[in-house]
Amino acid sequence: MDFSRYLERRWDDLLEMAAQHAAVVILSVVLATVIGVLVGVLTWRSERASTLAVSTAATLLTIPSLALLALLIPLLGLGWAPTVVALVIYSLLPIVRNTIAGLKSVDPAILESARGMGLTDSQVMVRIQLPLAWPVIITGVRVSTQMLFAIATIAAYVAGPGLGNEILSGLARLGSANALNQAIAGTAGVVLLALLVDLAFVGLHRITTPRGLRV
Repeated sequence: MDFSRYLERRWDDLLEMAAQHAAVVILSVVLATVIGVLVGVLTWRSERASTLAVSTAATLLTIPSLALLALLIPLLGLGWAPTVVALVIYSLLPIVRNTIAGLKSVDPAILESARGMGLTDSQVMVRIQLPLAWPVIITGVRVSTQMLFAIATIAAYVAGPGLGNEILSGLARLGSANALNQAIAGTAGVVLLALLVDLAFVGLHRITTPRGLRV
């Protein structure tokens, strides 16, 4: 069967897997963004604490994906839970690092002026510092998202959702009918999703960045 016929016959299944793939990546990135920004906010003032936070996130990123997923199975079982936890762990480094870098890049004179106007430290953080640091933070989120689209394919080994099931099934059956079509369809789907979401980030970056900071 040629590739176009294969796509026609499997279109509904491929769309469902693509939707699951996008959903698990987006969910993981949202959770990682909340955690990563919180860690950055709590540690950016201290050189020792910020270095420890970045080093810890970097160390977690070095854990082989199959090993991490295998370690999570006794705790979380199969499916979505270990997939989301693993993806959150792998996406933390760019977000934590960029949050700390973005917060440190804000001009201290601006912060002092805000405090001089009577704003508390928490108000300065929410109203001034985070908005000014946001272009740097969202770049880290964007990098993490692109990484996760590839890493999420490995989750098929723990019955996770997404196009990884199509890719791994095809690779396991290479030489048999439609095996190559499966692998190509799954791989192309991951690449296409990553490109579409990256384009969405361009719009999100523009919408969420304060007007005065837009290039």
